[in-house]
Amino acid sequence: MDRESGGTLPEMAEIWQETLNWQPTIEQGNQLQKLYDLIVLANRQINLTRITEPKEFWEKHLWDSLRGVAPQQHFLPELNAAGSIIDIGSGAGFPGLPIGIVFPHYQVTLLDSTRKKVNFINSAIEKLTLSNATTILGRAEEIGQQTPYREKYDLAVIRAVASAPVCSEYTLPLIKKGGLAIIYRGTWTQEENQNLEHAANILGARIELIDRFTTPLTKSVRHCVYLKKVLHTPISFPRPVGVPIQNPLC
Repeated sequence: MDRESGGTLPEMAEIWQETLNWQPTIEQGNQLQKLYDLIVLANRQINLTRITEPKEFWEKHLWDSLRGVAPQQHFLPELNAAGSIIDIGSGAGFPGLPIGIVFPHYQVTLLDSTRKKVNFINSAIEKLTLSNATTILGRAEEIGQQTPYREKYDLAVIRAVASAPVCSEYTLPLIKKGGLAIIYRGTWTQEENQNLEHAANILGARIELIDRFTTPLTKSVRHCVYLKKVLHTPISFPRPVGVPIQNPLC
């Protein structure tokens, strides 16, 4: 693999242990490095990410992806061997691909509406030999109304896609009653909190936790918002393509 424009990812064993109470195995570390190599190479042809410097990639893509599902988050639903996760608006494969690498017993589905990105993810899944990962090409508003996917998943993750109420409308129709949605955010305000509470109530969920933390290298403030689904989502949600963004539930 040509790494001239990428490089070798830092190991960061102590930081993994201190922040997530976990360290990647040698095999997982090799797979995360290979994922980085694949993205750097593909980035020459398609715009996957502006973050390609090794340390920045490690923090903003790998560490950030895994922080949301860190093992110490004891309130996560129990995901057994058949546990299912959907990553909505996966883009270059975050957080879904790192989750699939680190938690091989989870079944991870990566959803994106851009064919080039889904094609890249499919290629990465094949080259990483991830037997627990698959993709869907489509929009969350449409997929959430389709019987094979609606209320199928134990856990949904969504990162850098839209406002929190919009993210809740994308995720909650896809989650089983009792499941959890994790919305990855940067900053978080009281107004956003109130808007999300309103949207979650309509969609059959409640805010379980607002988790504020700082990234280990740049000390940037981040939040993960956890929504617990307590009721079935009304069949009228998600609304048609574009409507959640044009008229969010807030």
